[in-house]
Amino acid sequence: MKVKLCRVGGGRLGTLAGLGRSGAAALPLPGCLLYTRTGSAPHLTRDTLQAVGGVPAVAQLTLPTLAELHEVLEEYKEGAAKFIGMPDMVLYCSLNDPVTPCPSGYNTNKTVSLWGNSGRMEMTVSKFMDIQRAIQPDWFQCISDGDTISGEAGRKRAKKSVDRSLSFLDVCLQLLEESPELQGSVMFGAIEGGDILEERLRSARETAKRPVGGFLLDGFQGCAMAKETKLKLIASVTAELPEDKPRIIHGVGKPDEVLECIERGVDIFESFFPFQVTERGCALVFSYDCHPDPEAAVLKQNGAQDLEKNGAEEDQDEISRADPEMTPFEIFLKDKRYQDDFGPLLEGCTCYCCQRHTRAYVHHLLVTNELLAGVLLMMHNFQHYFSFFRAIRDALRDNKLDQLKKLLFRQALQGPANAKPGQ
Repeated sequence: MKVKLCRVGGGRLGTLAGLGRSGAAALPLPGCLLYTRTGSAPHLTRDTLQAVGGVPAVAQLTLPTLAELHEVLEEYKEGAAKFIGMPDMVLYCSLNDPVTPCPSGYNTNKTVSLWGNSGRMEMTVSKFMDIQRAIQPDWFQCISDGDTISGEAGRKRAKKSVDRSLSFLDVCLQLLEESPELQGSVMFGAIEGGDILEERLRSARETAKRPVGGFLLDGFQGCAMAKETKLKLIASVTAELPEDKPRIIHGVGKPDEVLECIERGVDIFESFFPFQVTERGCALVFSYDCHPDPEAAVLKQNGAQDLEKNGAEEDQDEISRADPEMTPFEIFLKDKRYQDDFGPLLEGCTCYCCQRHTRAYVHHLLVTNELLAGVLLMMHNFQHYFSFFRAIRDALRDNKLDQLKKLLFRQALQGPANAKPGQ
């Protein structure tokens, strides 16, 4: 695995090459992972996933779901990739599911607590590595103490999280060397330390001294940490890391937050955000097009005017009350305004849903609780999100990241009713 960068300032543009056991796969940077639940893209079968454009070469597995299959995978002996029917996919195993909150206060000097369908699981370093040997992932996050995101963790707790994580990392690296099943696997070291800058820097420097394949910026998920503090910590941490190894961040998925992290040196993100949008009965409609041709610009202007008209007709507060987690980058398709809207989810979108179905049809599926609603929304939201990352790379290449940022931040302020369609 090797990072090949063609630009560094204002965002790292390049490719993460030599991925997988064969070394033939690659992930363009900045990029995102395919979010899965027990190895399957939410709502989608293998066939419907193939109809989604721009699917990343790396899929994210979450340890809590796979830990419950430990004995089955151990007996199977051929690894999770073949077991879940994705033998050619590069697999990254993260310690937690970004969608599932983890209760605070259960980690100790010897164990980290994970939460799955069966409840709490105490994970020692040796048990963690036993499960990784059964999964045989291409990449995996080292076990770490990231229980510092509650906003109540002080300096003492932050120091303890760094000390524990480094201790876990040293033992895991030793066990990795001794594991023939993991000889082709790459371990990512976690950067911990809560919101204490000195501890974050210590964690970054000490982890960088060890033979890890990449770095995970952990503990930035949620809203407990002030935005200014979060961005300052990310910039300070990435400045301490070597240029030739990838940086992943967990728990950051909103488009505006993604751009701010990319500006500060982060390479890889998760794609849990489209899943959360789908679960709300929403469709992503934000624009990311910084290179409009004249005809497309007219179409998009017309589309934006339609959205503004719709927004004026209905009270946006009603939608916000329907789901307080809703962001300005999506539209709530359960709203009655869409029952007679026979346009696509997003004008100009090339996804399976937008090419074949209408907002009115998806609205009908949602209000009647049809399973197909989740399938169609997931296909659209995944493809739109993956295309957004392609647009980021294009903007970096053409020195237009500032334009893209202004476009997104304008939509973030205006709200979903005024969001312009994207490609």
